[in-house]
Amino acid sequence: MFKKIIKNMAFSVVVLPVLIGSAVAYPDKAIKMMVGYAPGSSTDIVGRMIANDLSIALKQPVIVENRGGAAGSLAADAVAKSAPDGYTILFAQNGLAINVAANPKLPFNGQKDLLPVVGVAATPHILIVNNNSKAKNVADLIALLKADPGKLSFGSSGIGNSDHMAGELFLATTGLQAIHIPYKGGSPAATDLAGGQIDFYFAGMPVGLPLYKGDKVRALAVTSKNRFSGAPELPTMQEASVKGYEMALWQGVFVPAGTPAAIIQTLNNTILKILDTPEMKERFVKAGVQVAPMNTQQFTDLYNSDIARWKVVIEKAKIKLD
Repeated sequence: MFKKIIKNMAFSVVVLPVLIGSAVAYPDKAIKMMVGYAPGSSTDIVGRMIANDLSIALKQPVIVENRGGAAGSLAADAVAKSAPDGYTILFAQNGLAINVAANPKLPFNGQKDLLPVVGVAATPHILIVNNNSKAKNVADLIALLKADPGKLSFGSSGIGNSDHMAGELFLATTGLQAIHIPYKGGSPAATDLAGGQIDFYFAGMPVGLPLYKGDKVRALAVTSKNRFSGAPELPTMQEASVKGYEMALWQGVFVPAGTPAAIIQTLNNTILKILDTPEMKERFVKAGVQVAPMNTQQFTDLYNSDIARWKVVIEKAKIKLD
């Protein structure tokens, strides 16, 4: 799906000032970009890269505000309830779709109160095990899980986060069972994986790839439909016999419902132009992130389809986030 999205993208965009109301150009003051994760997280890193270049392109400061908690929902709620004027935007990841799918008690409606603007990245997770694990490949891991149903464990950076759901999707797709061990972040989960305290982990690429490259862990596969350019030697989950498995941690920009279409188009066009620069592409690669530019319609379609998919997985796994 992501390959199709990228293939269909066209970058023939022109950034022009938008006139709102009585001929006031947008933007004419600082823009706040809210991120629902801690500083230094993958989403924060990518969001800050976008914010930096967006401020240059729009000639106004784009200030990142981290409001972590509730798997990104605190920031999403704040943006959903802010003025729809383009001056408060959300940089989110697929944890937003997961939360909307899993938690009917959210204080906002994820499909009515927030509008997808532009997608910027879709990076696979990397399935890793301890170097001493008996699993040399995905087939071995499946055999181990079948031999001891519900005995092996997998880690995550927290309940409902993208790496947690990557593990749940694996179990749901294969019909296997394992114990979920949530951590307060990806780094401690990866540390315990390397130390043998948990058996496998669908790590975020910025966390797992350096450990794999440094021979600290063994990598079995990546979760995207196509191989990851940063580690092309690793098979996809589908190549490794888990048919139908595909997942990527997407990231992108949202605004409150009611934001004028002209402002949405300005943000969309400007960010797509930023993503098409060699400098930004290089910075994404260095951060272990896969650039995946999506226009407003493509990003909206991905967001809504993700919510529908996760509702099925969450119901099957009996996951509760409320």
